[in-house]
Amino acid sequence: MVGLARSVAAAAFLLWMTTLGLAADRVIVILDASGSMWAQIDGKPKLEIARESLRAALQSIPTDREIGFMAYGHREKASCEDIELIVPPQAGSAGAISTAADSLKFLGKTPLTAAVRQAAEALKYTEDKATVVLITDGLETCGGDPCALGKELKAAGVDFTADVVGFGLTAEEGKQVACLAENTGGKYIQASDEKALQDALAQTVAAPAPPPEPAPAPEPTPTPEPAKPEFNFTPTVVLAEGGDPVTDGNAWEIYKAMFDGTRGDSVATEYGPYKGNLEPGDYIVVARIGEARAEQNIRIEAGQVYKPLFTLNAGTLIIHPRPSEGADVADGAAVVIAYPGADMPATYYGDTKVVLPAGDEKVTVTIGQGVITETVPLAAGRVIDKDIVVGVGHVVANAYYTAGGDKADGTGVGFKVLKAKKKIDGTREEVTYAYGPDSKFDLPPDDYVMAATVDLAVVEQPFSVKVGEYQDLKIAMNAGVLAITAPGTSKVEIFEAKKDIDGNRKSLGYAYDQKYQSAISAGDYVVVSEKSDNSRKEGTVTVKAGERAEITVQ
Repeated sequence: MVGLARSVAAAAFLLWMTTLGLAADRVIVILDASGSMWAQIDGKPKLEIARESLRAALQSIPTDREIGFMAYGHREKASCEDIELIVPPQAGSAGAISTAADSLKFLGKTPLTAAVRQAAEALKYTEDKATVVLITDGLETCGGDPCALGKELKAAGVDFTADVVGFGLTAEEGKQVACLAENTGGKYIQASDEKALQDALAQTVAAPAPPPEPAPAPEPTPTPEPAKPEFNFTPTVVLAEGGDPVTDGNAWEIYKAMFDGTRGDSVATEYGPYKGNLEPGDYIVVARIGEARAEQNIRIEAGQVYKPLFTLNAGTLIIHPRPSEGADVADGAAVVIAYPGADMPATYYGDTKVVLPAGDEKVTVTIGQGVITETVPLAAGRVIDKDIVVGVGHVVANAYYTAGGDKADGTGVGFKVLKAKKKIDGTREEVTYAYGPDSKFDLPPDDYVMAATVDLAVVEQPFSVKVGEYQDLKIAMNAGVLAITAPGTSKVEIFEAKKDIDGNRKSLGYAYDQKYQSAISAGDYVVVSEKSDNSRKEGTVTVKAGERAEITVQ
């Protein structure tokens, strides 16, 4: 992303890392991985902008800076406990953070207050200088109070600072998280104005460098240090027996082993090729790629070198969700994959590439109201590249006051898609709905009725959908606009002019105001005004399609 990727997440993150992170001994970056990150800016999901910008910014950070990475909302949809310190603070962690961010799912809630607290505790903020950088596109959804937390952490910490970037938040929303930064002496940056962020970088990152210091006097040649010991732990992971080692996109989780063989404290989480030195003892090591994992118990003894091989028994599944044969991939399509041994199916969006345990993969693709499920057999070490066609047509609906007349817009415009065939009780099954002009629907082939609403005017229009067909559905409302003025009144109400068999008129709409304007079907109406003393006045008016009618009732 050339524009936003530089100016939104990358600019804000790099600004903080250069102006704020330099003053901190250790930093943890918290990334919002909630479901709202699928929202788009200039046609690209915010999560992609954040990943790309994070990777670009990390390339400018000195390798000796100790940076950690935490995320929330990336494993469960509705859990306020879904918070994970994925990369502990350490030097040279840029690659690990980028890989971790690329493998995140974005599907959960926003427990940002609890996440900041956990990051502060991980940094031992009551003992050492600590900085937390929070990147969020949403507000707290788990009952936390970020303002109160900021005061608490500042009061208890040695030198604690929280810096917050509001990624796509409005100014009003930003106030609700800015206090977290302000109460700790940190900064809040509204990452929605490209020029403001670029100016900030020009004033800080691009500021002239200080003149070089004089070269120090030559020092005596130091005595060479003894060579460091060789790595004693160099594991390898493959998808299938006899396969090539995987060196990209994989992760290593290393835990102390308890006396009963269960996992103890986490020792390290590493990404890509791994070479390490482990203290003598018992460990549990997990190799993970995508949704596939393998686990081994390892005993490390002094002076020994261990090169274990982890076989995942997994393959790679690539899914291209398409609305119809030959159509472009639907970026907003939901791809749910129930793989062997899964407690909860994994959900992806648009083009999907994932490593899965070998076996029958149950793939469900949803585009709009179209859903299709296929079972895809996947063998270990194989790559399956497959189109899944959901079979829908695309409909764009608009309402017009008259055929060929002005298009209706505003908050009162709505569309409801109904099945054309009536149920036994005479009603129709509702399929979906949308609001506003240019409402879009992806629908399976069938006969439907579109119920269009513009304020008080309602019209039903039948239509049919074919797979791969695009329809511009223009609905003539045969309506006009009725503007009512009733000085001194407390309520105005619109009735049908014609009375029913009992002598009553049907009420169509009302407002507790002296002025009321609404779109309404063409026809004759009675307008009644009612004052606070219950006195009533009425007037009659005729509304013509495509025209404005005005009436004053005194």
